[in-house]
Amino acid sequence: MAYTTIDDPSLYFTLKLYTSTYSSGSGTGATINVTLDATEDFAVDLVWIKCRSVGDNHLIADRVRGANKNLHSNTDDAEATNTDEVTAFGDDGFTVGNNDTVNRDGASSPYVSWCWKESATSGFDIITWSGNDSNRTIAHSLSTAPKMIFCKRRDSADTWWTYNETVGAGGQLYLNGNAASGSDGGVLWNTTAPTSSVFSLGTNTGVNGSSGTYVAYAFADVQGFSKVGSFTGNGNTDGTFVFLGFRPAWIMIKRTDGANSWVIYDNKREGYNVDNDPLQANGGNAEGTSDDIDFLSNGFKMRTSGAGENGSGSSYIYMAFAHSPFVNSNGVPNNAR
Repeated sequence: MAYTTIDDPSLYFTLKLYTSTYSSGSGTGATINVTLDATEDFAVDLVWIKCRSVGDNHLIADRVRGANKNLHSNTDDAEATNTDEVTAFGDDGFTVGNNDTVNRDGASSPYVSWCWKESATSGFDIITWSGNDSNRTIAHSLSTAPKMIFCKRRDSADTWWTYNETVGAGGQLYLNGNAASGSDGGVLWNTTAPTSSVFSLGTNTGVNGSSGTYVAYAFADVQGFSKVGSFTGNGNTDGTFVFLGFRPAWIMIKRTDGANSWVIYDNKREGYNVDNDPLQANGGNAEGTSDDIDFLSNGFKMRTSGAGENGSGSSYIYMAFAHSPFVNSNGVPNNAR
């Protein structure tokens, strides 16, 4: 059985739904304090927000770069300073202002926010650096090799270059696009896999241009809490089962051998099987209505034959975070929902 050192995943990852309140006509509701539930009380270090009902950018903010510093997973835009998006990080949540991306004017629009705590225990690290246009290594604090790294240049427009263990250090993906994996890893990752203490960079300006400023979000596997992996689709609505060792709260899937979007599912926007209306990390569109996936006590099962998530013989990668471990540290098994 799969045991874990994290019995309560909601102390390191959770998602919070909220509704916009801003109304310029009344002058009220200009900010929202998004507070985590009492049982999910942690200082949020990274928040990823998306309006569910209309087309708009994703918003990514983190405590290391500071509140008011925004990036968008669906664009190559440089980091911008905006005082009415994520305005503050608190001890148990975050505050948003009156920008439509996080709090639509004149409409009670639904939003989802995905929240992470930075911790070696939970396998998540936020790293910033300045580029030098030479092959080099960047230190991380995970104490194990990261399996997924999202890297973004902050001071100018550039792609979200993405390292994934399955694709390897000789290849690349990018979060803001739907392209299949490519072979530019030499100038991105110096064709060198990450270690337990560093990851490698080449000379591509998107990751290491002279005097450029950068941020990376690095993720490692933690048994019973998080997993980065791969699977092969079977093209059937009685689809591929993927074992995680936990009941998932959040899953992102990307086909690597075809031009298909990064698709995100979570366990709160509907909360039952078959559920998990998709959002696309590389697209600003509203959430879809397709029923593509079952969240199970120990993993997930695809319920679509679509090429983007379960095409016959197609290759996919995923990153997932737990709602609860399959078996906790006391040997108590998890239940399916």
